[in-house]
Amino acid sequence: MKIARWSLDFYRLAYRRQVVWANAIEDAGVYALLRIESEDGLAGLAEGTVKATWSGVSPASLAAAFKDLVMPAVAGMDVSDPQALRQALAPLPENRLAKGMLESAAWMLRAAHAGQPLWQLWGGRQDVEVAWTVTRQPPEAMARDAAQAAERHGIRAFKIKGGQGMDTDRQALRAIRRAVGDGAIFNVDANSAYDRGTAAAYLRLLEDEGVQAAEDPCALRPDAHFEALQHGTRLPIIVDSACTTAADAALFLERGARALSAKPGRIGMAETLAIGELAARHGAGVATGIYAESALGTLVNLQQAAAVSPQACAFPAEQTFFLTLSEQIVARTPLIRQGCVALPAAPDPDGWIDRGLLDRYRLPIAA
Repeated sequence: MKIARWSLDFYRLAYRRQVVWANAIEDAGVYALLRIESEDGLAGLAEGTVKATWSGVSPASLAAAFKDLVMPAVAGMDVSDPQALRQALAPLPENRLAKGMLESAAWMLRAAHAGQPLWQLWGGRQDVEVAWTVTRQPPEAMARDAAQAAERHGIRAFKIKGGQGMDTDRQALRAIRRAVGDGAIFNVDANSAYDRGTAAAYLRLLEDEGVQAAEDPCALRPDAHFEALQHGTRLPIIVDSACTTAADAALFLERGARALSAKPGRIGMAETLAIGELAARHGAGVATGIYAESALGTLVNLQQAAAVSPQACAFPAEQTFFLTLSEQIVARTPLIRQGCVALPAAPDPDGWIDRGLLDRYRLPIAA
C-alpha cells in the first residue's frame, strides 16, 4: 500500500466566543488537513492544529516540512506497516506535528483498506464518552459554561482549567459543582501554573473539592519531586505537557505515574499508541487529551479514544472543543447525546468533508 497522491490544505475557523488559553487568547483557530491516497483511490485523513505556542509551526513552515522532509522520506514505501513508517520518519528530528499527522492519516488509510472504521479495526466502541473543557473565566461564567454543556449535551465529565490563583480556582470549582451537581466528575488542569513548592497544597485543595484527577498542577519532571507528589495524593496526576513521547512516558512511569495524557492531535496515533501500551504495562491510565480540534479532527482523533478500554481510561476523551467553533468543514457536525459521540460506521473518511466549506475557509497556502 503506497501513497500515490497527497495534499495539504489550511483553513481558518471562527470561534463562537473568545477563548483564553494559558498561553494565548484567540477568536479563531487555524488547521491543516492532510489527505493521503493509495493507488486504488482510498484515502486517509489527519488534522493538525496550527498554533505557534502549541505546535511551534506556522502554515508556511508546516507546508515546507511536508514538502521538503516528511513526504520525501516515505516516497515509494509500503505504509501498511506502522513500524516501518515510524522507522522511515525517525531520522527526521523535531517536526512532531507533521510526522504525527502522517502516521494518523496512515492509520486511517489502513482502516479504509480493511473496509472498517478505525475504531472497529482496533476493537473499540462506536460510542465514546467525552468531557467538556471549561476554560479560564470568572468563576460564575465558568459555572454557566459547564451547566450549558450538561444541559444541552448530557455531559457529566469536565476538564476545568485552573491556574487563576488558589482562591479563584476554589471558587470556580464550587460554582461549577453547584451548577452541574454531585454526579459530575472533574479533572483540573492548571497548565503548570503553580510552582513546585505549592503543588502539594494545591492537590490538597483539589481533594477537598472532590475532584477526580489533577493535570499538570506545576511543571512536572520525572524526578523525586514528582514521585513524592504523586505518592502524597489520592488523585491521579495526569502528566501532559512533559509527556510528548513514549520515552517521556517511560521515565514518568518509572517514577510512579498513574495517568498520562496521550494527544493524537499533538503527536499522532503511533506515538499515543506506544504511550498507551507502556501505561498498560505499569497499570496506569491514559486520557485522550484536547488539542483544540475542529469537528473533523474530533472524528479522527476519537477513533483512538474509542479503543481505550474503560479500565485504562484515566478520564473521558476531551474532544469537544469543536462545539466552540461557529464554522466547520464537515458535512455533518458530530452530535453529543448523553455525553457521548457516536462515531461514523463507514470506513471512508472522505465522506466526512464538505468540499464547498473547505473551499470557503481555505487559506491561500498549500504544500
